[in-house]
Amino acid sequence: MERAITGFRKDGEGHWVAILACGHGQHVRHDPPFQERAWVLTPAGRAEALGRPLSCTRCDRRELPEGHQASRRTPSFTESTIPKGLLADHATRPGVWGLIHVESGELEYRIDAPPGDVQILRAGQVGVVVPEVRHHVAPRGAVRFHVEFWHPAPPAEEDGPIR
Repeated sequence: MERAITGFRKDGEGHWVAILACGHGQHVRHDPPFQERAWVLTPAGRAEALGRPLSCTRCDRRELPEGHQASRRTPSFTESTIPKGLLADHATRPGVWGLIHVESGELEYRIDAPPGDVQILRAGQVGVVVPEVRHHVAPRGAVRFHVEFWHPAPPAEEDGPIR
């Protein structure tokens, strides 16, 4: 899944890591002849790369990024109280992840982004909502569930991104 570069930081070994809009980090080493990324070596090159898309395999696997925290949750919904917006295609904002917690019954969770996926979530299971990916849910009989939203934790002052 393509995600825009929003900033940069260095890892513990001094290698550049691109911060992606989804919250994941991805190494962007200049390691000729394997990786030609001379742009990462200069502040101007990194600034020019802001907004450039990179493929994020962690989003493809629906992995919640480190450094995110639960920020709010919906009330519990049933098959008769699900808001219409959840039944229609919708997406979360950039950087906002969701966890669909099924409390009882079954819920169909349809992800419309390529390659697309349909999951039947049962009581005790959690569906992961990737930022900006269109999806919707549908009850499969009696169901009770809620959605938890996760945002990036505020960075410690010394951990801010390097541009």
